[in-house]
Amino acid sequence: VGFSFKIAAVPFQWWTPDVYQGAPTSVTAFMSVGAKAAGFAALMRVLMVSFGDAFTADWQLAVAVLAVITMTVGNIAALAQKDVKRMLAYSSIAHAGYILVGVVPGTIEGVQAVLFYLLSYTFMNIGAFAVIAVLERRSQVGSNIKDYAGLATRSPLLALAMMLFMISLTGIPPFIGFWGKLYVFRAAVEANMSWLAVVGMINSAISAFYYLGVVVQMYMRPVATEEDGDVAPALRISAPVVVTLVVTAIVTILFGVWPTPLVNLTSLAMFG
Repeated sequence: VGFSFKIAAVPFQWWTPDVYQGAPTSVTAFMSVGAKAAGFAALMRVLMVSFGDAFTADWQLAVAVLAVITMTVGNIAALAQKDVKRMLAYSSIAHAGYILVGVVPGTIEGVQAVLFYLLSYTFMNIGAFAVIAVLERRSQVGSNIKDYAGLATRSPLLALAMMLFMISLTGIPPFIGFWGKLYVFRAAVEANMSWLAVVGMINSAISAFYYLGVVVQMYMRPVATEEDGDVAPALRISAPVVVTLVVTAIVTILFGVWPTPLVNLTSLAMFG
């Protein structure tokens, strides 16, 4: 129960949307990656080290069911959200389900897949929240999905970066998010749990509807207007935010095309 609460797995995920929406965006960005990574690190250590063979014998199916319920509930709930931060909150619940798919096999390959997924998720999510932070700070908006209408006109850099992160979070190649999902699903297949990988792929397809919905708003909708009816002004981006966006975008693209260095890093983290 404690670990499920920490990683925002169903049915202990109810705190996540309200916290993501209400907390400052910088805090939300940290919570979305830091708390989740720490929770999964502790969970894997307990299940695979403390439980040992008892995990695959007694707990594997339970964790698999938890993964399915978590990713499905997260994705379905995200479809109904109009607030982007709440949408990302529910998507983080879905991602917890995907990561649990890598935990289920109880193998070295599964653990390595989880580490790769957590690293890739960190960069994608920080980049997405950096875009949200700019919109909130500069124009006092940024939460409602309609605030992203015409963003490609107001700030081509922000729109391009957000599109990149949304596509990668969906798991579409050639970005890093594709490899994260591929590795956890492959670990499930190699453990003779192909059905779990199939459920994961179906959920990934569902997630495309809300992730790409943001892209549609930015590139295919007219520029958002302010309360007085004037067209929202162009956005200026501070140097630190530009650096954050550039670094996260480069990592998302580079390791999407060439994932080997990151795979080697996860191997080094496991075996020294």
